[in-house]
Amino acid sequence: MTDALHLLSLGKGGWGGALLLAAGVTFALSVLGFLLGALFGAVAASGRLSTRAVPSWLAKGYGTVFRGVPDLLTIYLLYYGGSIALTEIGKFFGSAGFVGLPTFATGVLAIGIISGAYQAEVYRGAYLAVDLGQFEASKALGLSRFQLLRLVIVPQLMRHALPGLGNVWQLVLKDSALISVIGLVELMRQSQIGAGSMREPFVFYLAAAALYFLIAAVTGSVFRYGEARAWRGMVHA
Repeated sequence: MTDALHLLSLGKGGWGGALLLAAGVTFALSVLGFLLGALFGAVAASGRLSTRAVPSWLAKGYGTVFRGVPDLLTIYLLYYGGSIALTEIGKFFGSAGFVGLPTFATGVLAIGIISGAYQAEVYRGAYLAVDLGQFEASKALGLSRFQLLRLVIVPQLMRHALPGLGNVWQLVLKDSALISVIGLVELMRQSQIGAGSMREPFVFYLAAAALYFLIAAVTGSVFRYGEARAWRGMVHA
């Protein structure tokens, strides 16, 4: 027990600082990926809701592919495909050797693309849950399309979307551990390094699990608070 506490301490010879820093990388990676996914999801949801064939077909294809392909494969394809493309561009301009994509940026993009496919369905379902009477009342008031979205639709859409977005966030947090396969030193990778260096896998992986749980618990409470505020003063099933 004493040895384990020393290994996880913040002092000299302890790995606590490195694990906390890696947890910060995991959190930043997850937040940025989730926000990028919100952008992709909003665009895809509007495509799914479109009456035009091409946007609807493209949005359906995006969701089907990235919800169906394993997340790890998506990460590999983005990193190695992008790195090969950069290497070829570098060769064209006279550079020699392999040019790899920045691992953090690749991780954010991969998580954004993957989570966007799930967020699109959340936003689409939330939009369909908005009472049609709200649209009719907005037209009767003479609101412009922008005013309709900003003042009426988006606030009500987010009210319905928050529970689903909380679930997607938990998936994003867990998917962030997969980014370690391309070399990013986030929480999972740092715990692997510590476990291998000190030959104490149980200690480091248990510490990583505790940090993941802490992040999930705190952020989950934020989503629950947001949901409670959104439904404040209203009756819902």
